[in-house]
Amino acid sequence: MRTDRVLWARGRVGRPWKKRAWQAASHVRGSRSLGARVSACSEISRRLDEPIVGTAPVAASWIVLEQPGPWGREALTESHLDPVLGAALGTASNAHGARVALVRRPGRHPDVGDRARRVWIASTRPGRTWLLGGSVEEVAELGALSWTGIEAGDRSLVRASLPVLRPETEPLLLVCTNARRDVCCANLGRPLAAALCEPLNGRVWETTHLGGHRFAPTAALLPHGVVYGRLDPADALHVYTEAREGRQPVRGYRGRSTFDRAGQAAEAAVRRHSGAEHLDDLDVAAVREREDGSWHVLVTHRDGRQFAVEVRPVALEPPRPESCRKAAVRPVAYVADAPLRCE
Repeated sequence: MRTDRVLWARGRVGRPWKKRAWQAASHVRGSRSLGARVSACSEISRRLDEPIVGTAPVAASWIVLEQPGPWGREALTESHLDPVLGAALGTASNAHGARVALVRRPGRHPDVGDRARRVWIASTRPGRTWLLGGSVEEVAELGALSWTGIEAGDRSLVRASLPVLRPETEPLLLVCTNARRDVCCANLGRPLAAALCEPLNGRVWETTHLGGHRFAPTAALLPHGVVYGRLDPADALHVYTEAREGRQPVRGYRGRSTFDRAGQAAEAAVRRHSGAEHLDDLDVAAVREREDGSWHVLVTHRDGRQFAVEVRPVALEPPRPESCRKAAVRPVAYVADAPLRCE
């Protein structure tokens, strides 16, 4: 059962969510071209029915840090977080296949000064996913983190390096809302996060950047690293409640951050083809790039089945902006052929 009306009321968004969001994001101008007629990148992408699969950020692990107050475009170094610490976190995460996400609670964002901050570490590998959470009094405490453990997905090693972290079983939903990156993320993401605040009871947070602004509102579900776009509150709540039971809806699915873009497209194609419904049913065993720029991807099901998928890069027409206020380009879509069962 869809719960749009309940969510609109609980989120105190004021008007029905979708009407308010699209009023905020859509500005029609008098011109012949679609790009000039509609200024919001998310509306242009939606009207063009742009493919959404294979567009998730790529990261096997996530470091999530609460940072209240305003965010700049490069939030790690343009917020009230010490920029030296922020830069160090960014450098270490890039070197170890991880991603740092700053988060704040939905709603107004006053600078609350010094206080304990929530922190989470997530490992997204199928069959070996885990989420650790805790609080630190000083962000500098994160300097003790074992990046070797994070890169290897070794929960024990990460816990030993920062003992305040404890295993958590409830999923965490991060909704992109950073207006400094793109206004669509704020205009569509903030109402979504607000609408989910009460029903998800502290498990939804605003975050700085998930890429794919034109697919706003977009969100990442941890610890599995599955990323969604073009969500409304009912869809997002469905994603979350299904994840609690270990299941994964395919509507709005952009990909799993564990895999590269070709792997994301192949895994999503096999998920639809095979009817795999659980979060950890599938893994990408191998990705081989061909000389022509396409990829041969081997996807395995935990029941032992294997699927071969051919993935091709396709430059999309017509050109469209990948972000608001940017020039129109021809973005690349990762198009997967029908999976073939390996005997």
